[in-house]
Amino acid sequence: MTRQGIKQNIKNNTSYFITPTVIGWIDIFTRREIRDIVIESLRYCHYHKGLNVYGYCIMSNHLHLIVNCNEPFQLRDTIRDFKRHTSSTIFQWIMGNPESRRDWMTGLFTGAANEDIKSKNIKIWQTGNHAIELINEQFTWRKVLYIHDNPVRAGLVSNPEDWIYSSARNYIEKEAVFEEVSCLPPPLNFKK
Repeated sequence: MTRQGIKQNIKNNTSYFITPTVIGWIDIFTRREIRDIVIESLRYCHYHKGLNVYGYCIMSNHLHLIVNCNEPFQLRDTIRDFKRHTSSTIFQWIMGNPESRRDWMTGLFTGAANEDIKSKNIKIWQTGNHAIELINEQFTWRKVLYIHDNPVRAGLVSNPEDWIYSSARNYIEKEAVFEEVSCLPPPLNFKK
């Protein structure tokens, strides 16, 4: 049995808090178009790969997700495919659009691929997902709040719902860029 809050690889097809992170903590998600690639990829995984998203937040160089998958899909496979697809699509976008940091980023992405036996030409995401299995409602809800407060703590917005690339908007029933979020009810007697 896995203890709550321990970082691990995605093993079981249960709910996880994961944090896919860009290699070198490169601020790649500062461009709206690249954040939109992530949103469209999450949407595809939701409709075609059984991905359920209960919380998310796209920051400048990582994203937080609270997710699981419907059977027969496996979460580890869906996240692997999500990362492969977004890597390829983001790299194509960088190569085909004005990007002042193109040479610097492509050098890092191709260099990281050369160091990783599993990567072919480019590597945008760090290996692993900082996966934490979510065992109970209290712990899960703390992670939901952590995700929503991330842009506030970073000084990007004053209120969680002001960050449009976050499920905080879904949770207060505001218009959201990713409407497919399944909002969780707060547990009874919840204490932060």
